[in-house]
Amino acid sequence: MSNTVMRTPFKLALAMVFIAGSAGVQAGLQDGITAYQKSNYPAALKELRPLADNGDAKAQALLGEIYNSGKGVPQDNKEAASWYRKAAERGDAGAQASLGMMYENGIGVPQDGKKAVSWYHKAAEQGHAEAQYILGGLYKKGQGALQMDLVQAYKWFNLAVATGFEIAQDDMEEVEAMMSGEQIEKAKLMAKEWLAKRR
Repeated sequence: MSNTVMRTPFKLALAMVFIAGSAGVQAGLQDGITAYQKSNYPAALKELRPLADNGDAKAQALLGEIYNSGKGVPQDNKEAASWYRKAAERGDAGAQASLGMMYENGIGVPQDGKKAVSWYHKAAEQGHAEAQYILGGLYKKGQGALQMDLVQAYKWFNLAVATGFEIAQDDMEEVEAMMSGEQIEKAKLMAKEWLAKRR
């Protein structure tokens, strides 16, 4: 029997093991999320910890939330920031926004406006509405290592509203009242272009 013929069943078996393993991971993640939602934190930790240790960003983000809130574990902001960072580096937008908040307020990490803005931007660019709203607020006030920029503020508030974060509507209108017609058109165009790139 040739090596090619022998390798084909092996590859098929390997693919089946991978698929079964992925399904098991998803089941474990869903079990962990369900346990968390039902306030069964010991069960949530039991399901989520091995997945987080193996690099699952959703599990890592949820562990960050568990440690940040002190649900089922002693509250530990440094541990929360560590898990958020792991998930954020894997591209989890919620963890990026949470890590931004921790840097903005110096919770579990040294206060650092530049890092806060960087993480907010990463989350906002993925369409995370709350991060878009926060970023709009930072541009509106010129905070978090950002210069005041009403065009950017309007753009991010506009995107947050478009994503369904209606609380941003009042801020957008407040900023609009301080802008020229040209600035408003520029901000609307920037938001429109941003949305078009992501569709």
